[in-house]
Amino acid sequence: MERGRSAGIDLFLEDGAYTTLTSAVSILVILSLLFAIASGIWSMSRAGDTQVAADVTALAGANVVSSYHTAATVLDASVLSMGLAGLCVTGAGLVGLLIPGVNAVAPQTINAGLRMLEARNKLAASASKGLKALESSLPFVIAANGTRACAAQGSDEVVFTGTALAVPLSSGSDFPALEGEQVSTEGIENAAGELDEAAQELAAAAEETAKAKEEAWLADCGSEGRNMQERAGKLSALSGTENPDYASSITWEPEVALNRTRSYYAWRLEHDEPENASVEAAADSAARKAFYRYAVDHFRSAHVVESGGRVTSTVELLPRNTDEVRETTLYTESVWPTTREGSGFVLHYGEACPGAEGAAGPLRSLADVETGAVRECPVCHFGIGDVGRVPAASTSIDNGYEYHLRAFTEALDAYVSCRNQELELERAAQGAAETAGDAFDEALSVLSTKRPRIAPPGRYGVVSLVVSGELSSPDDLDSTFAESPSLSRRGALSAAVLAPDAATNTNNVLSSFFSSLEHRTGGGGAVGLIDDVMGLWGSLLVSYGDVSAGLSALMDDLIGGLSAVGMGPIASWLSDRIDSAVRGLGFEPVDLSSLKPVLTDSGNVLPHADVPALTNAQELLRSIPLGTTDPSALLQALQYEVGEEVLSASFTIAEIPLPGGGSIPLTIRLSDVVGSAEGKP
Repeated sequence: MERGRSAGIDLFLEDGAYTTLTSAVSILVILSLLFAIASGIWSMSRAGDTQVAADVTALAGANVVSSYHTAATVLDASVLSMGLAGLCVTGAGLVGLLIPGVNAVAPQTINAGLRMLEARNKLAASASKGLKALESSLPFVIAANGTRACAAQGSDEVVFTGTALAVPLSSGSDFPALEGEQVSTEGIENAAGELDEAAQELAAAAEETAKAKEEAWLADCGSEGRNMQERAGKLSALSGTENPDYASSITWEPEVALNRTRSYYAWRLEHDEPENASVEAAADSAARKAFYRYAVDHFRSAHVVESGGRVTSTVELLPRNTDEVRETTLYTESVWPTTREGSGFVLHYGEACPGAEGAAGPLRSLADVETGAVRECPVCHFGIGDVGRVPAASTSIDNGYEYHLRAFTEALDAYVSCRNQELELERAAQGAAETAGDAFDEALSVLSTKRPRIAPPGRYGVVSLVVSGELSSPDDLDSTFAESPSLSRRGALSAAVLAPDAATNTNNVLSSFFSSLEHRTGGGGAVGLIDDVMGLWGSLLVSYGDVSAGLSALMDDLIGGLSAVGMGPIASWLSDRIDSAVRGLGFEPVDLSSLKPVLTDSGNVLPHADVPALTNAQELLRSIPLGTTDPSALLQALQYEVGEEVLSASFTIAEIPLPGGGSIPLTIRLSDVVGSAEGKP
């Protein structure tokens, strides 16, 4: 027994070393294991290739959904930003109509804004039609793109057949801004025409008012040389406060002249003295005092008041000669002393008259002298002529205060008339501004619709189904050491969904769209008040993610620029209304993150399917006709009815009309997909 066991072991061990037989057996075992492992690796590799093809197919289908999401976001952003830019430009033009010095170019600005609104309407209609058509064909495009990607994974040795299916098949998108009411430009255009006409009439009236006011100012203190202020300074000792000077009619008001006149005549009345001791000098002084006293009373309650939308003036001309004095209380008021001389009464300039020898009589008027009720004093000869000479001299030549006072009063009357006409036209312009504001609000309400809900077919993901046929191992693996492997028909499922890639200033769906658009259009040009209309659109477009902030910045620029020019009350009112309406839109921020396809478990996608056939994906794999590259045939075999099929090499989803004319098509190139569908290489 020991010798037998020793003989068996001796075949492999001899003198403590391996024998040749041992080496040969080891080599045979190693070769058998090597070829077995190689066959296993080849089999596992070929089986894994099917899953890789399924993953690629799913990602290719999801990439179509991502592209659609980007296109839909760009279109909604373009429509919204174009509409808002058009309205903001139009609003700035409407306000500009009411600003002198700006109103000449304001109509051009309004026209530019209206053209942009019309372009927005055309773009909205085009985009609505294009997106609907694209969504209806999106499942086919997803399948075709998946089929093309799947076929591209094959080789001379292995053929992969499969496609990608959108989950769900139906659309849940809603584009209220694209499918809703169009922005009406007719109302704004008509209102702008009425406002322009009212503004021009108002501007002309304001110019006339300014001229009349300037004339009154010139008479009071504005003219070179002699004027009311200069004459009062020469003929009285009024202080600078009582006798102020104004360098411009803009800061001057008529009440300045009235206060000056009150102070002047009060001072003259208090300080007038006869020039000498003669009776004539005393009578002249009495006449002057009578006139000054009359002037003080005349201007005591005189005023120029603007209230209730109307200017009222109680300032009347002073009499300038004897005839006009007869029409005042200077002629009829009983203020002159009389004495009984002989059989009647005699009127004197004062009690100190040398001719007043008799007993004192009642106070009588100058009119009584002319009617014969009393007699003229033979000594002082005082009568209506004496009082009439006081204003006659100082009114007829420019060295008299009354000369300039009369010029002021006449200019003041013209100013009051012009100002009342201006106020009436202001009311008309205010009404036109309110109409324009209503038309603006109506147009703005169309743009304030909710932001879109982008929910195309495939919004919950894409499922791919891929199969490959039987496959024999290469000749290199055929040996006596291991059985030649072969693979039967294989299948694989995969799924992909869209994951957001955080948006930044340089990485979002709009980061390069407008820059390329501006390059193709050459940018905007100077139009009216706005230097770059296309630039305004671009600033709103790229701020689509937070429209409210973008609008606030834009309105600050536009309204701030107009405020710097100087706005009247109506322009300010309209500006505030437009600014408040725009800022009050309250748009919610929009996520501008790019959506990228990522792989996921098919169990996360299939529960959202709305096609009954997808409930048994394993069974569907068996129904795929191996070797076909026609997505229509594959979809039919999978009982997946997609509806419209795209057969064109490219698909134009919208055309962007440019405010200056022409348009730019937004086209999705489908040539690769269609080429695959038609069996082209």
